Amino acid sequence: MNITMEKANCSMCMPVTLLGRFVIDTIQEMGRIALFFSNTLLRIFAPPIKLEHLFQQIHFIGMKSLLIICLTALFTGMVLGLQGYYTLVKFGSEALLGTAVALTLIRELGPALTALMVTGRAGSSMAAEIGIMRISEQIDALDTMDIEPIRFLISPKMAACLVSFPLLTAIFDVVGIIGGYLTGVVLLGINAGTFFTRMEMGVLMRDITGGFIKSLVFALIVATICCYQGYTTHTRRGGFGARGVSQATTSAVVISSVLILVSDYVLTSFLL
Repeated sequence: MNITMEKANCSMCMPVTLLGRFVIDTIQEMGRIALFFSNTLLRIFAPPIKLEHLFQQIHFIGMKSLLIICLTALFTGMVLGLQGYYTLVKFGSEALLGTAVALTLIRELGPALTALMVTGRAGSSMAAEIGIMRISEQIDALDTMDIEPIRFLISPKMAACLVSFPLLTAIFDVVGIIGGYLTGVVLLGINAGTFFTRMEMGVLMRDITGGFIKSLVFALIVATICCYQGYTTHTRRGGFGARGVSQATTSAVVISSVLILVSDYVLTSFLL
């Protein structure tokens, strides 16, 4: 009888135990990520600063993402112009199309879509690269040679993200506005002067500043999550070797994308 009661109590406590274990594991993981982030950020400014490594990462993260950013921005702006026109024309406010397109791009879509595109192209590559270095023991070799792996591998990537994301966001905004102009003015016949005048009147400096603040936060998120997932590939429970790298890369893209969208909402609530 006692044994039966004990088994029943254990089965009732199992969900609570699993929930507690999940909460503890989550808090521990957040702590490890916070330490990884702080160590990486501090080592960006530790002398000597290797500008060569920084320029290489800026070229990889920023320059090589330029084409996909421009294509995404152009068609995003064109879609905004098309949808915005047929929405505003119902209220007789089609003259505000330039303001609507510019504010939507500068405040929200520019920083968010730029970060998502760079995450898919460069973030996944960073996670895979560092993960392969981890499973092939190249990072352990750096430790053996008394070279800090975080300072040598991770910090230049984070610094490059901090430089590249705002620049790519600015390019996204400009190209997206051009796309809205092509749709609204060239295709739908809105007056070009009205388009740009209303845009100039409606867009404030705080809107532009808010977009750049978002891009910097997204840069920190992408660099931290993608590099951390690759750096800790060897600790994954799902598998080691190539399977672990693939899982780390997938987790890096998914977690970064979700955090970008969540932080976008949080930042918008503070910046508006």
